[in-house]
Amino acid sequence: MEHSVYEFLFRAFAFVLGAAVGSFLNVCIYRWPADLSINKPRRSFCPACKQPIPWHQNLPLISWILLGGRCANCGAKIAFRYFAVELITGLLFLAIWQRFPWQLAIVYWIFVSLLMVGTFIDLEHFIIPDRITIGGIVAGVVCSVAVPALMQADSRAAACVRSLLAAALGYVILLIVLEAGKIAFGRKRIEFDAPTPFTWTKRDDDADLVVGTEESLWSEYFAREKDRLLLECDEARIDNHTYGSVTLEFRYDRVMAQGHVTMLDDVTQISGVARELVIPREAMGRGDLKFLAAIGAFLGWRAVLFSLFSGSLLGSIVGLITLVVGRRVWSAKLPFGPYLAFGALSWMFFGDTFLRWYAGLLNP
Repeated sequence: MEHSVYEFLFRAFAFVLGAAVGSFLNVCIYRWPADLSINKPRRSFCPACKQPIPWHQNLPLISWILLGGRCANCGAKIAFRYFAVELITGLLFLAIWQRFPWQLAIVYWIFVSLLMVGTFIDLEHFIIPDRITIGGIVAGVVCSVAVPALMQADSRAAACVRSLLAAALGYVILLIVLEAGKIAFGRKRIEFDAPTPFTWTKRDDDADLVVGTEESLWSEYFAREKDRLLLECDEARIDNHTYGSVTLEFRYDRVMAQGHVTMLDDVTQISGVARELVIPREAMGRGDLKFLAAIGAFLGWRAVLFSLFSGSLLGSIVGLITLVVGRRVWSAKLPFGPYLAFGALSWMFFGDTFLRWYAGLLNP
């Protein structure tokens, strides 16, 4: 009876701790992409009215439910994501505590916290900050040295080497995929059904590109210095210069029209009517490479391969569903980080089961 009480208390503690950590992760998810400090201000604030939230209105899970998902000060809606992150983190902390020895459980709590932040930032902003990826690699190596069982090693030195090699494998294998994808699918040609108006408008250090009903940031198309974007136009206007039928050849910082090069820093707006668009594209972002490296640093080389396979499979399924349910527009992007995180979590909980199943297929 006493053992059952202690077990219940530890499980309750794991869930409550996870929900509280999830509340902090929400701060990271909101502030890091906006380049805001997670320390100043120390107290959470409403994204709408910026009013600090008192502690009794910032209780994990409970406050969101009692306030109906709205700010108590201005009534603005608070995204369901805040509640979801707290709930999922709490459930993951509980599941990890029940499944693993306490030394591994503490390490995996750190790991899933990194996965949660990386996943939700990638879903919203299509980036994974270096604080998560490079920080995750460092944390994975340090945790492997502290708990060699993480790498299934007997010594700290062996665990360190295995963690570093797994991180390198994760980075290199996706780098190969990235470069091969650039060679095979590095350009996408869009032919419009009818002449389509477009505008390029400078905005601070970036620009807005609007083609028909599609809106996107200029920087999204130029991951490499040599990338080119082509617009075949019936007519075009670069500030005060007007062209007839012309192909505009863009680099990130300049545009060429009929042999004349204009630096985009000197241009306010480009507009016209386009017949065809050729955009540069990447198979994935470089943040995904470092994200998989961090997964390898925590879980080892087999997790790298499994996460890549299962993440690619799930991503393909989701991509097919989006095509069946509704036509995807040409500028739409699908973040790969959440699928890698799904593969990593699947390996963490069911990796041994998968290996036994696979071995049974090889040796029935």
